[in-house]
Amino acid sequence: MSKADCFICRKHKGEISVSGGCIYEDEFVYVGHIGSNDSLVYLGYLIVDLKRHASGYGDMTDDEARTIGFILNKLGKALKSEGAEHVYSFVQGDAFPHFHVHFIPRYPNTPLDYWNPMNLKNWKEAQGTNSQVEEVCSRLRKVLKNDVK
Repeated sequence: MSKADCFICRKHKGEISVSGGCIYEDEFVYVGHIGSNDSLVYLGYLIVDLKRHASGYGDMTDDEARTIGFILNKLGKALKSEGAEHVYSFVQGDAFPHFHVHFIPRYPNTPLDYWNPMNLKNWKEAQGTNSQVEEVCSRLRKVLKNDVK
């Protein structure tokens, strides 16, 4: 897949807009909120993308892997400072040649039936509008700005 055809490369270049915009970016990674074609989306559901075309574990450079681990830890702290009691993460990566991590907060009072990253995003009580996504992303950017040096 060429960079011109790659959804994730186009997102990183700003050719495709995402709700909430870029939360964090450096030479190796790009962090943004997940989008949705629905009117509501699970608030705080983040995607951490490797910028370079590398499909998964074992394909990253050591610097890329260190950066992914570093920013995931910082994002976990940021989400917890915003009310998450737990953060799930998983790597799927079948659709695009970019390593990317799904990072999903679980909020207090989440019913046990939703205590799974595949079910959690369906909990209606934690879903919000595009405007609410913008607010969450703005707050996370501020927390990260003060924490990531």
